[in-house]
Order: sequence, then C-alpha cells, then structure tokens
Amino acid sequence: MRFDLTDLRLFLHIADSGSITAGARLAHLALPSASERIRGMEAMLDVPLLQRGRRGVQTTDAGRALLHHARLITRQVDAMQADLAEFAGGLKGRLRLLCNTSAMTEFLPDALAGFVAAHPQLTIDLEERLSREIVQAVVDELADIGIVSDAADHAALQTFPFRDDPLVLAMAPDHPLARQLKGRRSIVFADALAHDFIGLAGDSALQQHLAEQAARLGLHLHCRIRLRSFEAVARLAASGAGLAILPEAAAVRSREAAPLRLVRLSDPWAARKLLICVRDYASLPAYARELVDTLRLPAIAGRS
Repeated sequence: MRFDLTDLRLFLHIADSGSITAGARLAHLALPSASERIRGMEAMLDVPLLQRGRRGVQTTDAGRALLHHARLITRQVDAMQADLAEFAGGLKGRLRLLCNTSAMTEFLPDALAGFVAAHPQLTIDLEERLSREIVQAVVDELADIGIVSDAADHAALQTFPFRDDPLVLAMAPDHPLARQLKGRRSIVFADALAHDFIGLAGDSALQQHLAEQAARLGLHLHCRIRLRSFEAVARLAASGAGLAILPEAAAVRSREAAPLRLVRLSDPWAARKLLICVRDYASLPAYARELVDTLRLPAIAGRS
C-alpha cells in the first residue's frame, strides 16, 4: 500500500470541503486527475473512502480512519518542514485558524498583522465559526488553532487567554428603552427582547449565539434588519431603528462616530472572555506555536 503526500493532502481537502471539485482546486489538481487519484486509493484499499451524493461527498468509516492518519502524517511533515525551514531563514507552512465573530472583526486583524508580515511564506486559512463548532473542529484536528468564547465547553483542549470581550446593549439615547432605564447601567437580556433589534447577517456566529440565548429563555430575537459589520449595526442603532448587542470594544469605538447609550448585559454569558484553544501545544509545528505565543502575549502583558 503506497500513498504519496499529494494523495493524502488531496483527500484532506476533499473531506474538509465536502466536494471533490473544491478539493481538487485546493490541491491545485485538475478534476480528472483528482478523481483518478481517489479511485486509485479506493482500488488499492479495496474499500470505498467517499460516499458520493447530490450535495457533495462524505467520508465512509474507512475514509474517516484514513482521514485521521492523513492528518497525523501531514502534520508531522509540516512540522518537519517548519523546523528545517528555520535553518533556511524563514518559516514555511499552512495554518487553519478558526475564530468567533468578535475575534474576527475586533482583535485578530491587528494581532495578526505583525506576525503575517514577519512570515511571508506562511499561509493562514482564517474562518469564522460558532465557538462550539470551533472547539469540535480543533478536537477533530480539522483546525490547528481556535479562538472561542469561554462559555464553550473547552475542557478537552489546552487554552490560553486572548482578550476580554464583554457584550453590551447599544441604543439611541432617546430610544424608549433608554428612557425606561433612566440611570440604570445594566439590564438582563430578557427585558430587552420586547424591542426590535438591529443584527448581523445570518451567517454571523455572534448572531446565531444571541438567537440561541433568546430561545433558551423561550423568547424570540426579532431583527428588523441585518447588516454585515459592527459599525453599520451601531450606526443604525444610533438612529433609533432598534437595539443592538455588540462587543464592548466595537461599541465604544462606534460611539465616537454616532451617539449611543451603552448598557451592560448582566447575564453571565455576556461577561465573556476569549480563549485561544489548541489540541496539544507541544505537538504543534514551530510556526503554530509561535502564532499562539504571539496572540497570547498581549493578553498576558495586560494582566501584569
């Protein structure tokens, strides 16, 4: 039985994307060549590795077993290349980094800027997901590093502090709820749900999280309109069109451009912290450990 690294990386790309076409593109192979490689792997093993369907492909039991070993092998090869690349004067490799909405929009761009500039040969695949999905992806070795809310069940992973990220309720100073609150500085989420909200687009991890919290209360979060950025949400909330729930950092920054009243959410899930999570720090390639250290240092320095 002989598989080369091209076969293994192709299979990883297909399994992660759920598509032979997308996997071939990610592996920089023509579709006929990619399909032939998969058929060759299945013929060699005499067992199907993928279950084909109208909406793409899924791994079979044998495919999942191969996927596990393929990840271990490619991770070891990447680690070897990274360690040896240090002698050649530069790190080389690819990282998959998953993060929630707040980390993606508020903290990571600045946190990553210096690291990316210092390592031009390193590729980072960055994707936004719900915190619980990120935890599972890191556990399943579908991602190298995740940044999640501390509310997610991360007991199976090693974690490091990244940023404090409390959520606040933002509204126009003359909004009916603002008048009702008078001088109060906090509110429970349930008391705000009688009002209309301005939200993020439906694929936002934060918006899905808020909808889930409302559902747990047996209530509904009604969004009049959904926008693509915290800045746009804040501007519309400042006009009085509805309430908004934003990370405090984004809300404070937006208040510089538009009048907003900010009120703390007293629900425990709103006083959140962001954590870096990895499966096993010591087994990460050198470049991945360096990124973890780069991301966690500001948080540690802030607590000294």
